[in-house]
Amino acid sequence: MTDKPEFWFPRKKYGMGWGLPVTWQGWVVFLSYILLSILGSFVLTDPPHRLPFFIGYMIVLTVVLVVICWKKGEKPN
Repeated sequence: MTDKPEFWFPRKKYGMGWGLPVTWQGWVVFLSYILLSILGSFVLTDPPHRLPFFIGYMIVLTVVLVVICWKKGEKPN
């Protein structure tokens, strides 16, 4: 066993942010984000007047993803 912590999301070599997941837990989080985004687009935009709810939903979903990446990803340099 190594002393190096296992990260779900590696940092990008160039630019800011994280790359694609490197563990199964990271892939579960990433694919859940995509699936929930697609489902939300069908459910929350059926009548066009519910578009603000979809925008709010996507903001919350994205904030949750970024928080998980921040906690389980490599720290930026």
